[in-house]
Amino acid sequence: MTRTAHPGPRLAAAGLIGVGVVAILAAASVFVGARGLSPAEVVDAITGAGTPEAAAIVGGQRVPRTVVGLIGGAALGVAGALIQGHTRNPLADPGLLGVTSGASVAVVVGLSFFGLTGSAGILISSLVGAAAATVLVGVLGAVAGRKRDASPAALVLAGAALSAFLGSATGILLLMDSSALDIFRFWTVRSLASGSRTVDLLPLVGPLLVAGFLLALPQLRVLDALALGEDTARSLGRNLKWSRIAGLASIASLAGGATAIIGAVSFVGLAAPHIVRGLVGRDYRLVVPLSAPVGAALVLAADIIGRIVVQPAELAVGVVLGIVGGPGSSCSSTGYIGGASDHYHHGTG
Repeated sequence: MTRTAHPGPRLAAAGLIGVGVVAILAAASVFVGARGLSPAEVVDAITGAGTPEAAAIVGGQRVPRTVVGLIGGAALGVAGALIQGHTRNPLADPGLLGVTSGASVAVVVGLSFFGLTGSAGILISSLVGAAAATVLVGVLGAVAGRKRDASPAALVLAGAALSAFLGSATGILLLMDSSALDIFRFWTVRSLASGSRTVDLLPLVGPLLVAGFLLALPQLRVLDALALGEDTARSLGRNLKWSRIAGLASIASLAGGATAIIGAVSFVGLAAPHIVRGLVGRDYRLVVPLSAPVGAALVLAADIIGRIVVQPAELAVGVVLGIVGGPGSSCSSTGYIGGASDHYHHGTG
């Protein structure tokens, strides 16, 4: 497996392209919507010279939903790259560690038992649930692997088992409290149209996301070594125990924070790393950071499509990504996205 000694120039070049694509999509997100506004009206609204109605649409709806989509998509992309690297599983996404299921069951518990129906209450519930599920998966994985640090296979098994259990628990709770169903259903396949309310909550979830991004940085070289197998990684001096702990913390922070602000969105964490690997190779010093703009681009593109196809109504981001995610996941499993299917067979650890 060949590694570029200094990926800086490649990272800078690919990063500039990624940022450029995201900037174009962000501009499109501001200019395109279910309510028809001309480009001149949008520009006037941004500069403060527009009508109150245009200002409310652009500044109160389109800009906030764009910001939320950017942040949530970037977090899911990086979380997906981290979990695929730590588990050496090309089909892994943040939901594999029970993050989405933990957030979902916590939201339902908050709705049913504590009356947490507001945006802040749902956000806090989902954060707590995502964090608790990730910690529990780590503990179960360590116990199943009979080690102090969970092996990739043990993490996958523990995450799958916990996700199945929490999914069943969520269904039972919703059957017991039908009044929570509508709120939960909206949160599950939510539209970014609630971005104006979510932006106000970013000071609460923002530090968690920043911590997740910072924790991801030391993982880059570890993931490169881990791709060669656990024994090889250890022989190269990598501390896998603490690396996995930091990785789980980063994944929980990023995926939990993203789930809290944009809902239980699928496919982004799976697809973003595959797309990056198909474009720049398998060096995790490139894959992890570049998964951020790709993840953001996927969410923004899905939001824009959702606003266009059924005007004047709109499709939720989760619905659009779910439609794309079916064939996309099939392509991933057969190796057509990113050509990564052979990447995870180096070493058995």
